[in-house]
Amino acid sequence: MPENKKVTFRTHITPEDLKTVEEIVVSSGFFYDIEVPVALELVQDHLDYGHQSDYRVIFAELDGKTVAYACFGLISGTEGSFDLYWIATHDACRGLGVGKLLLEETERRVRELGGRLLIAETSMLPKYTPTRRFYEKSGYKNEAVLEGFYKPGDAKVFFVKRFS
Repeated sequence: MPENKKVTFRTHITPEDLKTVEEIVVSSGFFYDIEVPVALELVQDHLDYGHQSDYRVIFAELDGKTVAYACFGLISGTEGSFDLYWIATHDACRGLGVGKLLLEETERRVRELGGRLLIAETSMLPKYTPTRRFYEKSGYKNEAVLEGFYKPGDAKVFFVKRFS
């Protein structure tokens, strides 16, 4: 991260954030077109229901501009197991360390909510090698692979980080 840049986090959601989330997700190049409305739906749910929503959203801002976001939540019927539904950084800001800081902030909040573990899922396609390395470098362990999950030849991998 360049010394003159500062990352801050916020959890307050505004209607304008829907467009920002769409821009971030699309710019990343890692999500299918059919996934974009799902990302927006989860943010809209939190916008509509606030703390009653099952989804928590954190925005990362770089010098006051929203450049990344994460969405996570407690998995119903579990004691402290959380899903990381989305984490995405605008393509123009990739490689600056914003995603790493955002993931660390997400983990901090999960622990604060009594989380025992956080599960991140991604594809096994070669395109997602940087994503898998990101989780591995962040202390996540590959605990399961479901062959052909997304489509034939496209497996889903589950990365898990356990908290003491």
